[in-house]
Amino acid sequence: MPVLTRLIPSPVVVDIRAGALNDLAGVLADQRISSSTGRLAIAISGGSGAALRARLEPSLPNAEWFEVGGGTLDDAIKLADDIKKTNRYDAVVGLGGGKIIDCAKFAAARVGLPLVAVATNLSHDGLCSPVATLDNDAGRGSYGVPNPIAVVIDLDIIREAPVRFVRSGIGDALSNISAVADWELAARERGEDIDGLAAAMARQAGEAVLRHPGGVGDDGFLQVLAEGLVLTGIAMSVSGDSRPASGACHEINHAFDLLFPKRAASHGEQCGLGAAFAMHLRGAREESRYMADVLRRHGLPVTPEEIGFTVDEFVQVVEFAPQTRPGRYTILEHLDLNAHQIRDAYADYAKAIGS
Repeated sequence: MPVLTRLIPSPVVVDIRAGALNDLAGVLADQRISSSTGRLAIAISGGSGAALRARLEPSLPNAEWFEVGGGTLDDAIKLADDIKKTNRYDAVVGLGGGKIIDCAKFAAARVGLPLVAVATNLSHDGLCSPVATLDNDAGRGSYGVPNPIAVVIDLDIIREAPVRFVRSGIGDALSNISAVADWELAARERGEDIDGLAAAMARQAGEAVLRHPGGVGDDGFLQVLAEGLVLTGIAMSVSGDSRPASGACHEINHAFDLLFPKRAASHGEQCGLGAAFAMHLRGAREESRYMADVLRRHGLPVTPEEIGFTVDEFVQVVEFAPQTRPGRYTILEHLDLNAHQIRDAYADYAKAIGS
């Protein structure tokens, strides 16, 4: 009888701990990602990246450093072109936040080199995902790329970043719970295929963050959050798309960004709020209240007013949200609420969470 199995695309190295950055050169050499000569192309930002460069240069004497201007497609193409001029590197390292890592992901794929993601904040689940999100002339696009070959997260560096980044990551991780519920809804109502392994990974990542008693300053909590964000990225690789981590919660987030681009809050804040409201819409009132309580405990918003939007604007966002992901079936498409019904549902939600 044949033995059936599948290969899961995942990093060779996931190093999450305090002080991990100090061992970067050794980890890459030990895992044969980079030779002992350390021929690396390292992408950094123009701001915080300078301090990290000064810290790492002595241990990476043969690395070349590339300053990335921003998080646009043009920036990523320029980075790839600059790397290609030499084309003698073992790997590309993205050292920074989401924009730097996404540019490095795209550039590494373009030049055919493995990508090492060294995250300096935990603002969202993209650090280990097979997607690079980049601004372009049409707004913002998602580009398929290979998974990072290694992920390094130094909890000491994470604590140095503004706390709003950790809070954003919390909202993004918790939204997995709502996203998986939407995926299961689509399977029941539309016969959509659901990958049980990807769903389990994403859901458990969200639940681990939801149930952890610690806070944004605790190493134990930061470890669980970082692991949850990495697992979510791998879940997306397993499923082949963003379905395990993107449902009504992310449709609401995208609608905020598209309708109010200059006023939108952080990705995770909008996703967390969207997830709590979506759980309420699907009738999971107890889960919605608990999620809202946890978001509040970590300092995240649970109502649109807390991020500077009126109820009327939130109704507009929710009504528009399904248009952001045509073909994706979530609780929003299932209920197909009009503006009046959304307003009534929000009034019920606000009352239920004690707003």
